[in-house]
Amino acid sequence: MRAVWLSALSLFFPTVLAASAFGQQQQNVPDAPAPQAQTSPNSPAPQSQPLPDLKGVPPGKGTTSDEDGAAATGQPAPHTSSDTVGAPQQAPPPNSVQPTPPATGAPGEEPTAPPPGQGPVTTFVQNVTAVEVPVIVKDKHGKEVPGLPWWRFRVYEDGVQQRIWWFTTSAYPLSVAFVIDATLPSDLMNKVNQSLSVVSNGLTPADTVAVISYGGTGPQLMTDFTAAQGPRLVAAMQMAKKPGEQPGVPMTEGPFASGPMVNGQQADPTLAPQRGNASGFLIQPKEVHPLNDAILFAAEQLASQPRGRRRVIYVISDGKNSRSKASYKEVVQYLLANNVSVYGTNVGDAALWGIGYLDRTKLPFLQPEDVLPRYAMVTGGDVDHELSENGIQNAFVKITDSLRTAYTLEYFSHQPSISGKYHVIDVHLEGLSGYQVDAKQGYYPSANMQ
Repeated sequence: MRAVWLSALSLFFPTVLAASAFGQQQQNVPDAPAPQAQTSPNSPAPQSQPLPDLKGVPPGKGTTSDEDGAAATGQPAPHTSSDTVGAPQQAPPPNSVQPTPPATGAPGEEPTAPPPGQGPVTTFVQNVTAVEVPVIVKDKHGKEVPGLPWWRFRVYEDGVQQRIWWFTTSAYPLSVAFVIDATLPSDLMNKVNQSLSVVSNGLTPADTVAVISYGGTGPQLMTDFTAAQGPRLVAAMQMAKKPGEQPGVPMTEGPFASGPMVNGQQADPTLAPQRGNASGFLIQPKEVHPLNDAILFAAEQLASQPRGRRRVIYVISDGKNSRSKASYKEVVQYLLANNVSVYGTNVGDAALWGIGYLDRTKLPFLQPEDVLPRYAMVTGGDVDHELSENGIQNAFVKITDSLRTAYTLEYFSHQPSISGKYHVIDVHLEGLSGYQVDAKQGYYPSANMQ
């Protein structure tokens, strides 16, 4: 019995000693530090965000953001700034005519409409006129202003605000009808000829160009629309180079005063003496500058260009118009009905500050001698005035760069296309002042605008 107790004690004491040693080992291990939040000394204290008001939200539908970027929780929209405008782009003001953003998309693509509302969609079919309005915005220094949002623009037709259906800032490919005045004096024509070789510098491979020259016999097509970077354009520009007209002083006496004689009669009736005056009197032939006919001819070529391209007439001329078959009103009506803009470079006397201003001024009972700025103003284009060869070269590049920063607005008008009535268009910026807005002043409805 004693042996049994001794055996039990021998088993009990090692077990107790092992347990005591294990407990001491656990006490020697330090506790891990409690996790603490890492805060920056400059960071604001965390605040609890309130849950959005979910009243009125159908089951299965989340909160959305409104058109101005403000969350549906009622938080104000963030302000975004634009370096070109110089002021923050604030949230759009309330507008009952345009409560939702217009459709967007690249030129030539199907428009991407804003997310539709809930409920069934009802479709109505009605013939309307789609009026496209290219707009160029410039600051007080004449530099183009890009990056404006759609809600900065207001479009009025006949004094009534219109809802903008389409808005894009994407650059359109250009279809340019290049019109060259061959009635310029020879010294000025030489400068124009030297500048024609750099025309392609302001164009891209997506652009197309037609070259037209006009003189005393009317407009002449050098080439139909061809690739802006192709060799055909270079050959057409070479063909368009003309010597120009030689200015001279009338001769009233001598062998050159009367001109050639055939059977005792003047071969040229313009050189015959005046009736009732036996003395020789030279009658100068009238100058012919058919600028109206040339612009109308160029617009007819552009009318066949597909939709999704910017139709532009670019004219190098002194702006003089005389003995044209087409009237100014007829040409303007065709331009506005086919959405064609007129740009140009005035050369010669029209580029001089004093003389050029008088040429463009309409005096009572007299027509202005320089009509090119009138075409540009009514169609939303622009005219540059240059005297030097280098200025003529840079003018076309400057105009093409300006066209690629244009905004494109489109709205639907319910005016019938067969009415032929002129409608006034007015475009201005909302909430901004001191900026120049270049857009066409009106349009004539036509069947190709539907």
